Amino acid sequence: MSVEGRSETPEAEAKDAVAAPADLEVDELLRLQEKLRDARAALQSVVFGQEAVIDQLLIALVAGGHVLLEGAPGVGKTLLVRTLAAVTGLSFSRIQFTPDLMPADVTGSLALVNDDSGRTRVEFQPGPIFARLVLADEINRATPKTQSSLLEAMQERTVTAGGESRALPAPFFVLATQNPIEMEGTYQLPEAQIDRFLFKSVVAYPSRETLQSILLLTTGNDLPAAAQSLDGADILALQRLVRSVPMATHVAAAVADFIIHTQPDASDAPAEVKRYLRFGVSPRGGQSLVLAAKAHALLAGKYNVSFADLRAVLAPALRHRLQINYEGEVEGISGEEVLLRLFDSAIRRAA
Repeated sequence: MSVEGRSETPEAEAKDAVAAPADLEVDELLRLQEKLRDARAALQSVVFGQEAVIDQLLIALVAGGHVLLEGAPGVGKTLLVRTLAAVTGLSFSRIQFTPDLMPADVTGSLALVNDDSGRTRVEFQPGPIFARLVLADEINRATPKTQSSLLEAMQERTVTAGGESRALPAPFFVLATQNPIEMEGTYQLPEAQIDRFLFKSVVAYPSRETLQSILLLTTGNDLPAAAQSLDGADILALQRLVRSVPMATHVAAAVADFIIHTQPDASDAPAEVKRYLRFGVSPRGGQSLVLAAKAHALLAGKYNVSFADLRAVLAPALRHRLQINYEGEVEGISGEEVLLRLFDSAIRRAA
């Protein structure tokens, strides 16, 4: 028995035929969704006051993307990643990025080893990138050369060394933390690097009530622990399912219209875009927005993408994919607010 997709309104159903997701038994679909909700609850039992960021991590995981976590030191970024590793049961590796870290320290290198017969041979020694869940801690403290060692791994899921390409395990998920660029000893991530992240999630400072709970629950003998709720097979099944979530043609058209209107050199770009943006959202950014919206719909128990799903993931999916120019920075223009205005305008045009 398969699950049929549903459009947002009867009028939308008449406007566009919506295809069903991949043929899947309802019991299996409900089982996967229940395990995803269990994973969310397990994360929230350990990491307090970061519900939005937790949802973003799960969305990125089942969408097959990577996440850049930004926040001041001590707000729980590393704890969040370690808890996710426990909840998913994925093999975990932590790389502490420092100014003296070399690319080979991340990817691995060729080394001379002695075999049982006493002969010497060249053998590849895999680096810490060969794990299913990789924490790149304080990534913007390393030099751009070392940061670039992640590019192939994140995009192609392979590592090339000694002229040979080696596949990384699946699922493969990179969570990178970065300190605010204003802090001492940080390097700005290049656009080519930051564009590989599906989400840029901001870990905010906790509220007074949340901070009180953290102080009470994490300074005693009984520390909270998260139970495993997912495994690698579940995650791969969810990743396949996400791509089968349908999106109506008029919704896709509105997304394309929105992306075009973020380009400052477009003939019909709004005045604020031409004046304040250095560059807009790339086609890869549009793909990321749609994939994230599909995963958001699945997490919410829906089987088609709505404008509400797209708007919910708009900021984390695109905040790092456009750049305000110097004039915009001087005038304090918010890129996220510009994106929301452009998206709402695209929806009105599609109505």
